[in-house]
Amino acid sequence: MDILRRNTDYALRLMVSLAKHGPEGSVSTRTLAEEQDVPYQLACKLMQQLHGAKLVESCMGSKGGFRLGRGPGEISLLDVVEVIQGRLSLNRCLLNTACCPRMTSCPVRGRMGELQRQMDEYLGGVTIENLVRTWEPQTEITLDKAADI
Repeated sequence: MDILRRNTDYALRLMVSLAKHGPEGSVSTRTLAEEQDVPYQLACKLMQQLHGAKLVESCMGSKGGFRLGRGPGEISLLDVVEVIQGRLSLNRCLLNTACCPRMTSCPVRGRMGELQRQMDEYLGGVTIENLVRTWEPQTEITLDKAADI
């Protein structure tokens, strides 16, 4: 099971690409989709969602497109994740206290809650700017390398 859905991965890549273009001017959805190998129609849908959340701004006209709605250092991974797929939750009981009658006596809930807090804190602390600064498109990250990050 994937924690981050494919659309969320695509949206994060589109945001990084948009940030790499800088604050001047705008970038068309078609250009972003081609740069990140995202199907164009899906890229359009994702950009609309990001626009609705004010993470990106749209610019009309012949040189229209999108640009970031605020600085890349002000947009976290958590912001993008929550716009595209909603809040990440390790377990239903962490989202809704009424879903489990054992909530007050469960030995698992406390540990899952701590892991949830750490995950939210981490995703909230990594920004689009961080990703742009560390992005090396020619380097493939394997599970062994990812453990070192």
